[in-house]
Amino acid sequence: MNLRVHSIRIVSLLALLLLLPWTAMAAAAAPAAGRPNVLFIAVDDLRPQLGCYGQSQIVSPNLDQLASEGILFRRSYCMVPTCGASRASLLTGIRPARDRFVNYLAWAEKDAPGITTLNTHFHNNGYYTVSNGKIFHHPTDSAAGWSEPAWRPKRDAIFLGNYAKETVLAAAKDNPRGRGPAFESADVPDDFYPDGKLARKAVADLRRLKDKKEPFFLAVGFFKPHLPFVAPTKYWDLYSREEIHLPSNRTRPTDAPDAAIHTWGELRAYADIPPEGPLTDDMARTLIHGYYACVSYTDAQIGRVLDELERLDLAENTIVIVWGDHGWNLGEHTLWCKHCCFETSMRAPIILRAPGIAGGKTTDGLTEFIDIYPSLCDLAGLSKPDHLQGTSFVPLLNHPDMAWKSAAIGRYGNGDTIRTEGHRYTTYATSNGKPLGRMLYDHKVDSGETVNIATQPSKAQLTQELDRQLRKDMGKPGPDGLKQ
Repeated sequence: MNLRVHSIRIVSLLALLLLLPWTAMAAAAAPAAGRPNVLFIAVDDLRPQLGCYGQSQIVSPNLDQLASEGILFRRSYCMVPTCGASRASLLTGIRPARDRFVNYLAWAEKDAPGITTLNTHFHNNGYYTVSNGKIFHHPTDSAAGWSEPAWRPKRDAIFLGNYAKETVLAAAKDNPRGRGPAFESADVPDDFYPDGKLARKAVADLRRLKDKKEPFFLAVGFFKPHLPFVAPTKYWDLYSREEIHLPSNRTRPTDAPDAAIHTWGELRAYADIPPEGPLTDDMARTLIHGYYACVSYTDAQIGRVLDELERLDLAENTIVIVWGDHGWNLGEHTLWCKHCCFETSMRAPIILRAPGIAGGKTTDGLTEFIDIYPSLCDLAGLSKPDHLQGTSFVPLLNHPDMAWKSAAIGRYGNGDTIRTEGHRYTTYATSNGKPLGRMLYDHKVDSGETVNIATQPSKAQLTQELDRQLRKDMGKPGPDGLKQ
């Protein structure tokens, strides 16, 4: 029997045994009014750049506190490292494919027609569902699954409406790529920028949702640290520029195929970024500074929402989950932004706190973002739709060190990638199957993914095994009628 198949069967049996008492209890409390609320917090472009993930230079007290009260997933991975596709896959609970959940413009409804999305499933089961900020990439995606129209701050405030708006618009006008500066520090209050307005809206929603008869599913999607890196000056001032270091793996990995490297067009669209070539060390340090400032700014806004949840006495009966939609490169491998199959793009945080689950724990169990949908169903006592392709990680909440998945897989563009206990393997091919290269990194000795060992003769058997496992898992059957 295939080792992965055998391990998955064992995990599934253990998960079933561990879930039986909890599921029976949840089923007994069938009325929707007796179920826990859900606070579903998404953060755009958030890599595990937080104090709770061991990043001591980052100021993230609110997320660190949440992690101390809940479960921190140390090895959680997105399905596609770009926002629209990642969110569509997570919110449908199905894997991406060559022609499904491809890029940032992905729609759940269009790519997976007929599939019940996460918010719709909760809505259909008696929850009052609210969407604030960026949850789906398109605010009207899965609109029927929200109890009221999805709300967002004005788009220009996110992408062009920085502090010096006239300057920004002028720069954008002169920039053929269409955008203003990539960063900004302004002496303004938190609510000047969109994420401050978003936190204020979420706080107001909690106050009105408290009085509803139905449990609520409140989704709050923060935009920062997405480009541009704009945040109030006080968050920039949390960091000393002299103490911001450039990554040690700034060069292209040895023997990496061309297909693995991109030219970070997302960042180059901004007026103060050169249209080609590397950044200066000074600009790289400024961008990293801006990213850190935006992480701290968003952490503060999440703190406002969590504080209100506590003040309203809702915390004890509310599942709180925070996730970043994918990672982000800060100069590693010559790269900026996401859009690649390196660990820096694929790995993103999940932090969860749930009623009845003892907190202060971490798990190294390999977790995929498609696991979030079935896990929230189990925690809320809801049946799981048949189409789901993820595995509920609820057993890990009580047994964080138990044997778990042998791999997490994902893809981007021409690349399919698999992360196992000790390795990341990626294969690149054209749509008609023409090979474009392979990568293999041994994370036990090369966590920075600096030397591609896929072509080393001593790694031939391992490469073949990982390639076989990756192809099998990426190609396994999906729900009837869905594109493969």
